[in-house]
Amino acid sequence: QVQLVESGGGLVQAGGSLRLSCAASGTSFSISAMGWYRQAPGQQRDLVARMRNDGTTNYADSVKGRFTISRDNAKNTVSLQMNSLEPGDTAVYYCNAEIWIGYYKQYWGQGTQVTVSS
Repeated sequence: QVQLVESGGGLVQAGGSLRLSCAASGTSFSISAMGWYRQAPGQQRDLVARMRNDGTTNYADSVKGRFTISRDNAKNTVSLQMNSLEPGDTAVYYCNAEIWIGYYKQYWGQGTQVTVSS
């Protein structure tokens, strides 16, 4: 059973920083990509940042230059350093892992709240 355990998040003032971390366990298959998505109330869940095993990254336009994703492939962990936070970044942040099991399957963490006050 694959589990993604997130840590970090919380309440911060605009302009501040937070760091999210996520550790994956319970899989013997290689994780092809890990990343972060977020969902604000009444909104769909959207990609924030994602990193594949080869180091290629994707960022949402709204976070480019402010957020940085990093991975430790050997430890199956992913982190998201969030700087210059804005009230618009307020959302529940979900860790995601994509694992090839004959097809790509997505796994999700339980979510962690990030609230940015103005």
